Parts: sequence; structure tokens; C-alpha cells
Amino acid sequence: MPLRADTPPATADVRRFTPLQRWIHRTTAALMGICVVTAACLYVPQLAELVGRRALVVTLHQWAGLALPVPVLAALASRAFRADLGRLNRFGPHDRTWLRAALHRDKRHASRPAAKFNAGQKLYASWIAGATLVMLATGLMMWFTHLTPLLWRTSATFVHDWLALTIGIVLGGHIGMALADPESRRGMRTGSVSREWAEREHRLWRP
Repeated sequence: MPLRADTPPATADVRRFTPLQRWIHRTTAALMGICVVTAACLYVPQLAELVGRRALVVTLHQWAGLALPVPVLAALASRAFRADLGRLNRFGPHDRTWLRAALHRDKRHASRPAAKFNAGQKLYASWIAGATLVMLATGLMMWFTHLTPLLWRTSATFVHDWLALTIGIVLGGHIGMALADPESRRGMRTGSVSREWAEREHRLWRP
């Protein structure tokens, strides 16, 4: 039976992200990278001695951290971006199935149903968004020392430092998983993925 003219071929690419969404990801990644690198230069003595110019490093760290939420806030004007935020915020029964399979190291595609975003991506997005807000709040307390009591600033420093270490570890895992999935990286780089990959990895997604 011949295919209809409007039926896409099985090998066709499907659009996953718009140019604006890719720009948001790259800009946010760059700002986060500056925060992580400058934080390492401030807290690791060997890096601090190697880089020097502590005042400049502190300034870069502060302004990059302050600018971190700006790309996401600006992108709220995009309908496609808001739609993806809605997908990331919804956690359904298939996501619990995906997590159970991940916890049991079951790598069969049939055991890990996912829509446009899988459960791991949803958890990461929620966690990094919350961590960014906490880092911003504690960073402002440390920056503007005259606005809060000493006890608050001391607690903010403790939370900021240890959460920064946790963010570094989680980001390392995020980058490692991205490196292990070339097609997912292509989707973020070009905006499109193969239909075969989409049906295999995100079979509940209807692009």
C-alpha cells in the first residue's frame, strides 16, 4: 500500500528544540560554566595561585551568578519554551516506571517509557532550577553584607559552599550523560533528531 504524500518517511528528522530554546541552553550553560570555574579558582588554593587577580575572579563570579536566571526569564515570552516547561513540570505514571527501571539498571527501551523528556531529565531540571535560586539568594546575602544579620550570612556561606560542590558533581553527571548520547547532543546543537531515535528513546512523545 503506497504511503500518503503527507506521511513523513521513517528516517526523517523531527524538530525537538527551536533556535530560541537552544540559545537559552547555551547561554545558561556558559553562565553556569563561568560560575563553576570561578568558584573553583576561589576555593582551590592551587587554582587561586595559578590564576591570581582574585578581585576580578570574584566580580566575574558575582555577575555571572546574578545573570544566570535572565535567559530563562526572557524566554518565558516563547510559547514553545513555556510548553516545554509544562512538560518538565508534569510527572506521570510512565515517569515512575522509568525511574524504577533506572534504579534496577534495566536498560531495555521498553522498560523506560518517556515522552519528550524522560524522568531523569525532569528531576535534573527541577533540581538545578531550585539549586540556582538557592545559590542566588545565598550569594546575594554574602555580597550585600549589610542587609542581613551575621548569623544569616554565616549560614548562607555554609549552604552556598556545599551546594556549589553538589552542583559541580551533578553537572559532571549531566555532561557525562550528554557525551554518551550523540543524538541527544545533535538535538540540542541543531534542533532536530532522527525519527528512529525519538521513537526508541521517547516513544510517548508525539512531535
